[in-house]
Amino acid sequence: MSHAAILLCAGRATRMRGAVADKVLAPLAGRPVLEYSLRAFLAAGIADSFVLVARDEEQRAALAAVANRSGVPAERMFFVPGGAERQDSVLNGLRGAPKGTKAVFIHDCARPLVTPNALRALAAAVQADRAAVLAHRVTDTIKQAPPRAGTKLRRLKLQDLQRDKLWAMETPQAFAYKLIWAAYEKVRAKKLRVTDDVAAAALLGQATTIVENPSPNPKLTHPEDFAWAELLLGKLRS
Repeated sequence: MSHAAILLCAGRATRMRGAVADKVLAPLAGRPVLEYSLRAFLAAGIADSFVLVARDEEQRAALAAVANRSGVPAERMFFVPGGAERQDSVLNGLRGAPKGTKAVFIHDCARPLVTPNALRALAAAVQADRAAVLAHRVTDTIKQAPPRAGTKLRRLKLQDLQRDKLWAMETPQAFAYKLIWAAYEKVRAKKLRVTDDVAAAALLGQATTIVENPSPNPKLTHPEDFAWAELLLGKLRS
């Protein structure tokens, strides 16, 4: 087994304000959110194994049931426990990847709209360059507040950021296995905090290839995001 999809499912959904107990198991247009990512990876044909990072045993059983219904063979499924933070869950996923894994696709399963075409493009990029990420260009005007502003947002001197230099990171983010393993071992050893895998790889001086994603790939973060994702799904199917 040479390529593994590390599927992060252990999030607590704290920003769902109680509307959804488990984002990846909640229904989206009649199917569990997780099912969309699984079917996209299977259709793309880029993953030899699926490492599902689960919050607890109850969730693990539910994830396994969804994976079975989605067509993932049991022998290609592996489960590991989640950690306190995303970076801990990723490290657990890397540890749980089958022996001989050459490359990994690290995916937040709260992004159910990733497409097979985007996954294939990402796979080609990581094979060529060892580190690649799906991303889209920032179209909003972005301003930077003073670093110590906190919640005090009145009368701030805002700094303009050059929009043409800004990219919004998505997942999956893909890496040569040994590279991202070494990166997360450095994160752990130095007790650092990173918010995505590209930041971890950068600690080793690794450059990353951006794969521009022409299709919407939003993250389900707030309750209203489900309605938006269902609308996008309807447009993709039409």
